[in-house]
Amino acid sequence: MFPQQLRLLSAVVLMLFEAARPQASSSPTGALPTSSVLEPLPPDGGTQPSSVGTAALPGRPGTPSAPGNKTTDPFPALPICVCDLTPGTCDLNCCCDKDCDLLHPRTVFSFCLPGSVRSSSWVCVDNSLIFRSNSPFPSRVFTDSNGITQFCVHVNNSKLNYFQKLQTVNATNFQALAAEFGGQSFTSVSQTQPPLPFYRAGDPILTYYPNWSLISLLRQPVGVGAGGLCVESNPAGFLENQRTTCTRFFKNLADSCTSDPALDAASYSNFTVLKVPRGMTDLQSMKQFQVPVILASQPSPPLLAGNICQNIVSQVIYEIETNGTFGIQKVSVSIGQTNLSIEPSVSLQQDFIIHFRAFHQSTAALPAGPRSGNPGYIIGKPLLVLTGDLGHSMTLLQSQGNGICSAKRHAVQFGVNMMSGCTLRLKEVNCSLLQKEIYQTLHGRPRPEQVGVFGNADPAQKGGWTRILSKNCSVSARNCPSCCSIPVSLEIQVLWAYVGLQSNPQAHVAGARFLYQCKSMQDHQQGTEVSLTTLVNFVDITQKPEPPRDQPRTDWKLPFDFFFPFKVVFSRGANLQRDLVSPSLILCLLLLGALNSQTK
Repeated sequence: MFPQQLRLLSAVVLMLFEAARPQASSSPTGALPTSSVLEPLPPDGGTQPSSVGTAALPGRPGTPSAPGNKTTDPFPALPICVCDLTPGTCDLNCCCDKDCDLLHPRTVFSFCLPGSVRSSSWVCVDNSLIFRSNSPFPSRVFTDSNGITQFCVHVNNSKLNYFQKLQTVNATNFQALAAEFGGQSFTSVSQTQPPLPFYRAGDPILTYYPNWSLISLLRQPVGVGAGGLCVESNPAGFLENQRTTCTRFFKNLADSCTSDPALDAASYSNFTVLKVPRGMTDLQSMKQFQVPVILASQPSPPLLAGNICQNIVSQVIYEIETNGTFGIQKVSVSIGQTNLSIEPSVSLQQDFIIHFRAFHQSTAALPAGPRSGNPGYIIGKPLLVLTGDLGHSMTLLQSQGNGICSAKRHAVQFGVNMMSGCTLRLKEVNCSLLQKEIYQTLHGRPRPEQVGVFGNADPAQKGGWTRILSKNCSVSARNCPSCCSIPVSLEIQVLWAYVGLQSNPQAHVAGARFLYQCKSMQDHQQGTEVSLTTLVNFVDITQKPEPPRDQPRTDWKLPFDFFFPFKVVFSRGANLQRDLVSPSLILCLLLLGALNSQTK
């Protein structure tokens, strides 16, 4: 029986071996070449097929076969070459460019530009599945980079290579074709998109100039470049509080003093603001949507007086009150002015501030500025201080370009240690008046009296503030009766700590003090310059709680020896052994009975 089975198995193996041998695929009119008779690519550099679709396959194609025993090229030459843009020169990756004079462009170019080879569609399967090809379409055998041989058929799909015939365009069907295939044209925004019924956060604010019947935007100049040159094209965003600083340079200030609108205060209030964007659609009824710009104080027009340009704008502050979707209800502007000497290439620095707040809220019940936290302070936010009923922020000295003390000051940021200094030109001669002038310069005006405990401290709630400790210098020096003791340095020491939950800690100020360093100055030295320094130092005094204690763990002490009970029995005294003889014998008998039952 075994020899017969072996003979049958041998016959089956031989049949499988014969079937697995490569055979030449044939068509009704000729043989399909295999990988053993592959030829190079055609001269036009046609696209090689993939297993499915029209993607290219790496490998070498064989000679295609077609019905009638005629060899046809599946990649015929294109009648036009769209990538041949340079006459007399071979264009890179243009496989149809005759100036390249390449028999096989793909051997030189990494790829062919779209339109330089005819689009083709191939369908491929594994070559081992094909024994005979009866397809009327051209076919090839490809070997990819992995060594897998595939049999591919070139499908004759003319739609891949030709557009539909162009229709005749005349006056009758022109409008119909334009409406069917056309899209949006270049039209004004007002025609394509109607204005929104109300402002959204970040939307530009619309303004109206009645003298010119012109609708524009409320703009906030911003500085660009290394020099911070003023650019007027920056629109102000609705509900976005912003502060920008920029510099204007003048070649001839004498001509620009009265002619430049950026220096005239009237340029910042000679318009109205639209409550909502929809007010721009109907110019006739637009008056009900206009909000006038109210001047906080009446500014003076620019004036050229000798070598001084007077009353030019140095600061513009807009206060805009809003009422939800009802839009802007009130606009006021405060304008700061200064004088500038006429010099060659003189410059002017301007500040522009826009602040939004809710309508119908009493300003006396609100802090002077935004919160620095709610409730705890946020690192980097201003340190809130109080002078009387006026809330403001702590500041430090700021110097001009020449080192002289400036009227502008650096804001103290909570949790950030800072130091600044400048040179003060003394004007007073009397010692007490001199001290008063220097004190005001060091801590600013008005002098801070209390500091906010939390970042949301309310000036109306006195319990949310703590007094700033300070000690001034003595009027005269101890060892020099003719000397005046003046402060030259102010150190602001702030003690703060985290309170509340550790998962959501809140920073609060525990205390603050002014620490002055004094210097003696004789009477004949008064009227000179003195160097002043201010610094702020934040000290974290947070005391973390004790770490929580874990629950007591039970320490089980159990024996790991199976014979421990027997050892305890035999290790006790003779009396105990006599008492335990009966239990031990019973236990032994039970063990013997169990072993005997298992053996049976």
